[in-house]
Amino acid sequence: AGGQYEWDSCAPVAVARAAGLWCSRLDGSPLRYNRPDPWLPDLLICHPGVHDRVADTLARLGWG
Repeated sequence: AGGQYEWDSCAPVAVARAAGLWCSRLDGSPLRYNRPDPWLPDLLICHPGVHDRVADTLARLGWG
């Protein structure tokens, strides 16, 4: 199980982005808010310098 509703992640994502961190879905696609279905199945927040490596590792593990 995992994921959250968009209202659960919008404030933490705003703080993380303000701190210069990368925020996306596990596959690297952008986060989309205000959609008809507010469920976000996954979330990746990390330093921009390691994003590609983290996303590649998650994809190899079948999580991205």
